Amino acid sequence: MPSPALQHADLYLRRLGFARAPVPTLDTLHLLQLRHTAAFPFETLNTFLHRPVPIDLPAVERKLLLEGRGGYCYELNGLYLALLRRLGFDAVPLTGRVVMGGPEDALPPRTHQMVRVRVGGRDWLTDVGFGGMVPTAPLALDDAGAQPTPHEPFRLDRRRGRYTLRAWVGEAWKALYVFDLEAPAPADLEVGNWYVSTHPDSPFLGRLVAARTGPFCRHALRGGSYALHRVGQPSLRRELRTPQAVIGVLQEVFGLQLPTQPGLHAAIAQQLDALHADASDSEEKVLATPV
Repeated sequence: MPSPALQHADLYLRRLGFARAPVPTLDTLHLLQLRHTAAFPFETLNTFLHRPVPIDLPAVERKLLLEGRGGYCYELNGLYLALLRRLGFDAVPLTGRVVMGGPEDALPPRTHQMVRVRVGGRDWLTDVGFGGMVPTAPLALDDAGAQPTPHEPFRLDRRRGRYTLRAWVGEAWKALYVFDLEAPAPADLEVGNWYVSTHPDSPFLGRLVAARTGPFCRHALRGGSYALHRVGQPSLRRELRTPQAVIGVLQEVFGLQLPTQPGLHAAIAQQLDALHADASDSEEKVLATPV
């Protein structure tokens, strides 16, 4: 059964700064990935509000292109894959296990989707949906050394057919996710998306996260904490104390048109109250600790 075609390809390309369809070259792939991570923010508003996250192409087109929203990997890389194929790239989906923040030899579920592209006689990893540490340039799968991007350098380590993606962060190589080159079936993507959007252990369920790249910087929101990470400079951080402040950052920094359903303001207020309570508890424990 053939995959559904993009219905709003011209609008999609305009959002990415193209007046017409570009040719499927490596230079085009670089431009697409860099511009995509800036134009379409990573965001978890649906899972924050415990709402469904459909990943069929018409639903994702409607959300990202017509409703002014962002999404997470299954949405962002799903739409991106459809565009790459529309432009004539040899592109297939891949899935990975996220190990960022945990042991590299762990075997968490395959909950991250990205894309493999074959262009210029080489295979490249291209990914527009990994949130605050998304790579902003394609990475050659046959290159074991550090690979520059417009932001941090990245590296792909290969061992026994398995790749580990690392980023240079804080003067060290940090593992982000591991993957192989087996293309998933559509059902695999549905199962992974179901897990991320509904499982109690999902890092996004009931949590508000947003990320977007800019020139030599990254914007990141986690709960009520907003950070501007600048290449080669100290990060700037701001704690957002009210739902209005959080909504303002989502709209002004991340460029999101927020969902109109009731409950968003109350959900943000509840999250901020919980965060402030946790912070107060931590302070009390510190003050109560004998010295």
